[in-house]
Amino acid sequence: MKSCRFLPVLFCVALLCPLAQAQNLSAITVPPPEAPAVTQAAQKVLDAANKRVPQLDTAGLMAQLKSQPKTVVVDVRTPAELALSGHVDVPFFFNITRGQLEFQIETAVPDKATPIVVYCGVSQRSPLAADTLIKLGYQNVKNYRDGFLNWKRAGLPVRYLDKAPDSFLYDLPQEVIPGVWSAIGATAPGTYENSGHNNNLTFIITGEGVVVMNAGDNYLLAQSLHDEIKKRTNQPVKYVVLENGQGHAMLGSGYWQQQGARVVAQRDTAKHIEALGYELLATMRSRARDKAFRTDVVKPDIVYDDQLDLSMGGWKIEVRHLGNAHHHGDTMIWLPEKKLVISGDTAFHVRMLPIFEDTDTARWVEVWDTFEALGAEIVIPGHGGPTDMATVRKWTRDYLVHLRAKVAEVIKNGGSLDDAYRVDQSAYLHLHTADELARSNAGRVYRAMEFE
Repeated sequence: MKSCRFLPVLFCVALLCPLAQAQNLSAITVPPPEAPAVTQAAQKVLDAANKRVPQLDTAGLMAQLKSQPKTVVVDVRTPAELALSGHVDVPFFFNITRGQLEFQIETAVPDKATPIVVYCGVSQRSPLAADTLIKLGYQNVKNYRDGFLNWKRAGLPVRYLDKAPDSFLYDLPQEVIPGVWSAIGATAPGTYENSGHNNNLTFIITGEGVVVMNAGDNYLLAQSLHDEIKKRTNQPVKYVVLENGQGHAMLGSGYWQQQGARVVAQRDTAKHIEALGYELLATMRSRARDKAFRTDVVKPDIVYDDQLDLSMGGWKIEVRHLGNAHHHGDTMIWLPEKKLVISGDTAFHVRMLPIFEDTDTARWVEVWDTFEALGAEIVIPGHGGPTDMATVRKWTRDYLVHLRAKVAEVIKNGGSLDDAYRVDQSAYLHLHTADELARSNAGRVYRAMEFE
């Protein structure tokens, strides 16, 4: 995610395309001032590698990413360097250190015709790494000669492993409108570094209490969110609403119950937690390790079916279930007087939406019409920053319609599952997690539509 201050009428359009944000190529300095001095012998080796390896400057890298969106970008710096400064924000990215490149690249990129761009901080390690890839038989390798520090200096997209290193939160809450705050999670999967904060944790401050959307992935993450809430109000958290039964939405519920809050879930979400809660807990514990401290599965306090009124402190607050779309019991919070909806996973942008085995994409498209009819002007989705309805329609509903149409063509023509995997999703491959999800999404839609 890119950092952006959210205002009611100003949305972060740059999030829709990785290269759309402001650029200042005149800020690039070659060689970068951060480049350490090297010995004459080392410089001779480096110069020889640079002569053998095709080079890209920043403008050239931007052009290649636009014309060849499936370009794989390899950062050969250490994980510690990435943790401090972030990395180039592109869909197809690997961090493989210079010392491990020969041993890991063929697993990460098995097709040696794949376009690859290699970089490091100041273009000292990356030319040697690119030269190695060419020697290994990779046919389309280039070095990004300006280096990451110049990419960052130019104001180009950077993704961080953790934007709030002093908190379990991936990023600290930002005010969307007066009284509504959202801690925007990472668009990557849950990791140890982001503490499982890879969805949006939103809260509404009223004169009589606080309503929170999503309990968080674990006890300590929930506690960190509460610490931020207490910096902004003395009002107690009265309700925690679960957007669905996924681990990152509900596993922090035990913390909130200890604070006296009541956890709210739709009936299908409650059933999902009862059936699979401990399996989700085990998965989280294997990833979070010590950060899973005190986390356990608890039952929701309030179970509703279609609608629940949580109005308080002069705020009209409606909890809505419009139908199962992305997951069991999809839930949103609608603030009709503010024209703002906290949509949960009914709406996505910035990252590609995931389709699970039990996701009903046809039903999702049907639910969308009811969702859009609410008339929301501001949407806080389950993933990605606050935006408007047109944006989430483009990257959620329109994607579902597109994918279903392409898969329907495959089925009509007698095509196989392998044919479905290859349907055209190029308009969506710039989205975060597309490299992980595009193929599996197509496969799951194919298997579902075979029996529709």
